[in-house]
Order: sequence, then C-alpha cells, then structure tokens
Amino acid sequence: MTETVSWIQAFNPRETKLNLLLIAVPITVYFNYIEHDSSLAFFSSLVAIMPLAFLMGRATEEIALRTSESLGGLLNATFGNAAEMIIALLLIYSAYQEADPDVQMFYVHLVQASLIGSILGNLLLVMGLAFVWGGLHFDEQKFSETQVSSNGSLLLLSMIVLIIPTVFHSTVGGEAGEEPLKHLSHIAAIILLLIYGMFLFFQFRSHVHLFATDGSHHEEPEMTQRDAVTLLVVSTILVSWMAEILVHSVEYAADDMGLPHLFIGVILLPLFGNAAEHFTAVSVAAKDKMDLSFAISMGSSTQIAVFVAPMMVIFAWALGVPLTFEFGMIETVSAFLAVLIVNSIASDGKSNWLEGSMLLASYAVLGAAFLFHP
Repeated sequence: MTETVSWIQAFNPRETKLNLLLIAVPITVYFNYIEHDSSLAFFSSLVAIMPLAFLMGRATEEIALRTSESLGGLLNATFGNAAEMIIALLLIYSAYQEADPDVQMFYVHLVQASLIGSILGNLLLVMGLAFVWGGLHFDEQKFSETQVSSNGSLLLLSMIVLIIPTVFHSTVGGEAGEEPLKHLSHIAAIILLLIYGMFLFFQFRSHVHLFATDGSHHEEPEMTQRDAVTLLVVSTILVSWMAEILVHSVEYAADDMGLPHLFIGVILLPLFGNAAEHFTAVSVAAKDKMDLSFAISMGSSTQIAVFVAPMMVIFAWALGVPLTFEFGMIETVSAFLAVLIVNSIASDGKSNWLEGSMLLASYAVLGAAFLFHP
C-alpha cells in the first residue's frame, strides 16, 4: 500500500525539487505590493506559476486515478492547460475593463500570441525534447499511429480556422471587414467546439480502446480524495493570484525590457505556464512511455487549438472584446508549418533523437523571428 501524502506535504521541496521555485510566490507578493516593481513582479510571477501548475497537475492525476480511464484522461487534458486558460481569461477580462483602445488591443494580441505559443511550444519544443531525450536512451521509440492521425487531423482543421480569417482580413481589410471578421470567428469557434465534443466522444467513449495506454490506470493514489481536491483548489487559487499579478504587470514589463508582445505571448507565457507538463512529457520519454509523452505534447496542442482558443473567442464575444481568429500572418504561418512538420515526422509512429533535433531547430528559428519582430 502506497504511503499517504497530505496536500500540505505536496508543497514540500523534498517531494519534488520543482517546489523550490515556490519561493517565487512571496517574492512576487513583495515586488508587487511593497516595492511596486512591475517588471520584477512579472518575471517572478512567471516563475511562481511553474511549480503551482505542477501541483495542479498532480492533484488532477490523483483525482483521475479514482475515476474511469476516460474521465481521467479528460481531467488530465483539461487541467494540463489550466494555467494557460487562467492567464488568457484574465487578459481578456483586463481588455474588457480597459478604456484605452491601444492598451485593449495589446491585451487581445497577447491572448492570440499565447494561444499560438502554446501550440508551437507543445508541438516543437516539448515533442522535440521528448524525442531527443528518449532517443538518447533508446535507438528508436514507437507510439500510437491512431493518436497521430486523429490529433493531426484536428490540428489541420484548426489551422484552416486560423488561415481563413487571416486571408479574409487581408483581402477585405479596413473597417468594413471588422464586423464580418468577428462573425466569421464566432461561427468558427462554435464549429470547433462541436468538433471537439465529437472528438472527446470518439476518444473517451466510442473508440476508447484505440487510445488506451498501458499502466496508467494501475497506479495507486498517493493522496486521499479530500487531500487531492484540497490541493487542486489551493493551487488553482494561487495560480489565479499569480496570473492576475502577471497580467497587470505585463504591459510595464514589456516597455521596461523592450520585449515585443509577440515574444512574451508566444514564447514566455506558454513556456512558464506549461513548464511542469513539459517536464512530465520529456521525463516519461526516457522511460519509453512514448504514448503518454505524445498524448501530453500533441494532445495539449489539439486541446488548445480546438477547445481553449474557441472558448476564449466566445468568452471575449460575451464581454464585447474584439478577439478574433485573425492571429496575424507570421503567427498563422508558423502554426501551420509546425503542424505540417510534426504530422510528417510522426506519421510513421516512430521517433529518434535526430527527428527531435529537427523540431527543436524549427522552434529556435521561430523564437528568433518573434524576438526580432517589431
């Protein structure tokens, strides 16, 4: 019988070295409320979100172990992107409260960039690191081709939803095209959510046997259900608090550091907000659990593209915030190319360290492009 761990013990650095970064929580509070240094508060809140997102994920896994495999998979997929969703929701709400149109659009563009960054980060950085790290331990690794085909098809569908509004905006353009672009985005968001609902039914109900991974449902819970729920609630509250500080300081940090909003949204926010999940995907690759690693990296990208992004568009629609699927030319092209290269590399259901290096090289080039983008 596994020794029971309380929710308070889960914060102990002895449980995981990542908990050492929890020191960033009081540091963020100090810089934000006492020193009033927005730039340092922004970067410390970024760091603080990493271990808190990991604790959210751990609590979710503990709860999922007591549910059916299908419901557990849905819980893990949803809460795996929870930190990014919270940040995006707060950015949209900040745009709703902002009277200055320029600042409002800054928040809107940051949401769009963070959504694209999540897709790129999971597809190129996480999968690339997993392929390299796993490839250093095994000459060749295999994973489910069903996951590649189903997730890859959904990602290509989501790319159509990004490409069409971008082309529509470039051809129509001007103020005359603003309202039709919003209507197009709203319709596309509803369609994507319907498709995602059908995908969930396919994955977790009608064809669950095609997506089952060995061993995950045989693990013993380390926490009681009450402790797991308490840990989830506490960590979610702390993530929301840190995300609120991050959102309110991001504009000042961008000005102070001279960082483009694209680089902050595409690279920094997803990198730190999803770091714990990234670590899990890479570490299990070294144990030759490539089905799980692939499910985390590509599955998270799929959920961002066909669930989180349309949900953000609908939430913004409800608040009257002009968030559309017109994400910009460089963002759209980058996401489309990332989906193409991943589908090409992963189509055979096999991986090695060289393929991982190719994905990392692609991410590095895109990161440089966003860094130098005016």
